[in-house]
Amino acid sequence: MKIARVTGTVVSTIAAPVFQGRTLLLCDLLDLEGEATDRSLIAVDTVGAGAGETVLLLDEGNGARQVLGDPQAPVRTVVVGIVDAVEIQT
Repeated sequence: MKIARVTGTVVSTIAAPVFQGRTLLLCDLLDLEGEATDRSLIAVDTVGAGAGETVLLLDEGNGARQVLGDPQAPVRTVVVGIVDAVEIQT
């Protein structure tokens, strides 16, 4: 799992059927301090997240397909939660 911030949406004119009615989100991965790294991912939204929100990403193809309920879906990353707070114990 990864933590990221939603920075926008991705629009595609041609899509696999599994994407019908689903939003694709552009997500910037965050470091331990909550700052954006130089990496971004496109994730299928399953929780209704929006721009500026911090989200929890499942970035593993088989698990992502299980979340969507389609074992053949061409998906690797899905948003599975909206993060309320992150607490790091040192």
